[in-house]
Order: sequence, then C-alpha cells, then structure tokens
Amino acid sequence: MKHFSMIRGFHTADLFTIANGACGTLAVFQAMQIIERRDRGSLYGAAILVPLALVFDFLDGRVARWRHSASPLGRELDSLADVISFGVAPAAIGYAAGLDTVIDQMILVFFVLCGLSRLARYNVTAEALADDSGKVSHFEGTPIPTSVVPLALLLLAFRGGSLYPIELLGLRLHLVSVLFAISGSLMISKIRIPKP
Repeated sequence: MKHFSMIRGFHTADLFTIANGACGTLAVFQAMQIIERRDRGSLYGAAILVPLALVFDFLDGRVARWRHSASPLGRELDSLADVISFGVAPAAIGYAAGLDTVIDQMILVFFVLCGLSRLARYNVTAEALADDSGKVSHFEGTPIPTSVVPLALLLLAFRGGSLYPIELLGLRLHLVSVLFAISGSLMISKIRIPKP
C-alpha cells in the first residue's frame, strides 16, 4: 500500500519531469548503441532527446505554477531528472562522438559533477533566496539545461568532421571537450542569472 500512496503524491507537473528524465535516459541508451554498433551517424538521434527533455523541463515548471502544485518532492524530482538529461546524457553523447581520451573523460566527469553540485546548491539555497511570495529572483551559476549549448557546438564540430584533437604535455584531448569544462565551471560559479 505504501507504493500506491507515493504514486498519489505525484502532481501533474511531475509527469512532465518524469518525461524529462526518460528522454535523458533514452539519450544515454542511444549513446551506448552508437558505441556498440560503431554507427556514429545516429548521434543526432541521441542528441535530439536532450532538447526534447528541455521542453518537458520547461513545461513541468509552467504546469506546477499554473496548477499551484509546486512541492519539495517535485523540486527534488526535477533535479534528479535534470542531472540525467542535462548532465549524464550530454556527457555520454560527447563520449560516443569521440571525446574519449583520458583527459576528455576527466573533463566530461567534471562537467557532470558541476551540474550535480549546481543542482544541490540550488535546492539547499532556494528557500533562502526566495522572496515573501516564495519566488526565487535569480540563479547562482548558469542553470544545468544550458548544457544544450556545448552539446550543440559538439554536434557542429562533429558534422564538420573534426573535434579538434590536440596534444598537450604529451596527453591527447579534443578542444571541443573544453566547451564542457567551461559550461561546468559556469554552473558552479557565483554569477547571478535572473530567474524568469
């Protein structure tokens, strides 16, 4: 019976959040298939799932505000879905695209951990940053969905036929992976971004 009471605890907005997480999970599966089948042409199919997750992420917030059904469960669920869709999925797609040297992998792990840290910091500080109406006026650091930017630039480079490999101090890396390092660093920065 406890399992059914948890399902009753979900709000309509949470269904969009779950769809967000499902898109991210499917993108990871697609990235694994790209590696297994050596079919790098399917990369675009995997990548399109991340902007689709962004649509669901946008809708869950809108529906929650429209229905006045925001909840702590919804906030936590949203963060977990975002880590998958905008952290792990873009990193997996980057790896499948060829960002697979040791340095590239370290950068992709850094990127995911920055996203994870950014979401945890927001969840802990959201109440302190909220005004009397409960609305948070700004984000600290760029939101994790901005990871669509380095992902889009990765796809452009991939389409152009080069991820710009270089050798630095005897170690190979791709310059495109640096975009993920920049994105992760901006997420954990103290830059104030007005919240719509």
